Amino acid sequence: MSSTISSSVATGVAVSQKGLSMQQQLAALHQISVVLSRSLDLEQTLSAMLQSLHEHAQMQFGLVSLFDHNRSALFIQALHGVDPEVIKDMKSIRYRIGEGILGTVMHQGESVVVPRVADDPRFLDRLNLFEYSLPFICVPIPGADHRPIGVLAAQPKSADVESLPVRTRFMEMVANLTAQTVRLVGQARSESEALRSERDSLRRKVRHQYGFDNMVGQTASMRQIFDSIRQVAKWDTTVLVRGESGTGKELIANAIHYNSPRASGPFVKLNCAALPDTLLESELFGHEKGAFTGAVKQRKGRFELADGGTLFLDEIGEISASFQAKLLRILQEGEMERVGGTDTLSVDVRVVAATNRNLEEEVRKGHFREDLYYRLNVMPIQLPALRERLEDIPELARFLLQKLSQKQGRELKISDGAIRMLVSYHWPGNVRELENCLERASIMSETGLIDRDVILFNTQESTAVLPVAHVARPVLVEGGDEELDERQRLIAALEKCGWVQAKAARLLGMTPRQIAYRIQIMNINMRRI
Repeated sequence: MSSTISSSVATGVAVSQKGLSMQQQLAALHQISVVLSRSLDLEQTLSAMLQSLHEHAQMQFGLVSLFDHNRSALFIQALHGVDPEVIKDMKSIRYRIGEGILGTVMHQGESVVVPRVADDPRFLDRLNLFEYSLPFICVPIPGADHRPIGVLAAQPKSADVESLPVRTRFMEMVANLTAQTVRLVGQARSESEALRSERDSLRRKVRHQYGFDNMVGQTASMRQIFDSIRQVAKWDTTVLVRGESGTGKELIANAIHYNSPRASGPFVKLNCAALPDTLLESELFGHEKGAFTGAVKQRKGRFELADGGTLFLDEIGEISASFQAKLLRILQEGEMERVGGTDTLSVDVRVVAATNRNLEEEVRKGHFREDLYYRLNVMPIQLPALRERLEDIPELARFLLQKLSQKQGRELKISDGAIRMLVSYHWPGNVRELENCLERASIMSETGLIDRDVILFNTQESTAVLPVAHVARPVLVEGGDEELDERQRLIAALEKCGWVQAKAARLLGMTPRQIAYRIQIMNINMRRI
């Protein structure tokens, strides 16, 4: 390109007064390069470039036509110096390869200069705007592989034939600059489209993950909850999700958000129990620079980050009485100030709160504001404990095992005996404990089959809560007492086998590794004989 410029400049000294001087060419190229770097809006940029060509390079009726590979034709992208009505219709005009002067340049990859338009039969004039008594210059816009990606064309304002070589080389330089812009814009569009496609794919994945089809439960209480979620998701109503730890309150919040009109907006989460009041206020409302020690810059809070979307406040029952008043204001009015700031900010946020506390009791004791309680409890959703819906455990266990199968990259199955064992347990940790139990069992299973022998409950909880009739019974020691719990049964088997783990494993139908794991978990002291 530099050699072209040098040649053009050298020649420009000798052109007639009607042509472009060296200073004019340099000034025009500088202006055009500035224009081409201003925006990623291709049509706007090309139109501005053609205007600069008209104002600074004595060229009129400029056009840029780019090749559409899908339609195998040139289509006009920008026009200058014509009636606005003509510009509206330009998108419908096409030139196939080899058709007219534009198609010829696209086919040959070389510039075509017509000293007088009226003398060239290839000139089609589909735009009906060019002057027949003037020259016409048409140059290729080079692609990365030196094959044209389009055509740049314009008419000099004068009929000076001697200046055409200089003007042509100048137009070729402009075409080179235009080519860089077209490629950059195309690359930016491709990257943007890829990001948009990835974003949409992730959204579809998330919506599927939190869709109603992935919510497991056939009991009447769960079906009622699913119906409530479907209804409340349509509106911006504040939701209070209640239930014991591990029942899936966050899962419900996700389902509400991703099945609502706010699904394209942000979903922001915060555990209110994890922070003291001072940090909680900054975390929710943000802070200004210098508001407190360590506030070195302005920071947006969770409410601002969730603007246009949903904010999930977990463990809402743990916040102090003093902070409850601050939270009440934004829930009522949708307004707040950052910590250390004076500007009032408005936010559009849908709030979903969750708690495992009895808020009615907390209100009665004076630990929770009554007005905040009624503000949050617009649409309550009470999640049942897992022990209250034991009928769902078979389906739920298979669903969780399917997730574990994907995670571990192998097929996992569960036996009917293991299912019966799971159903007989009381599950103080609810669904979260069930998921942990199945993951622990899958690790212990070498074959991928989850059977009774690899299921181990949390012994600290299982020995004290339920009566014997509700406690799961693993494989019995031959001739053993059926009333023994799992730990006692293992000890009995070890004693019977002289504390030899391999023999005890064969007696119980387990592997030595499974026996060793249970000895460690159950804190059994091995006797040395």
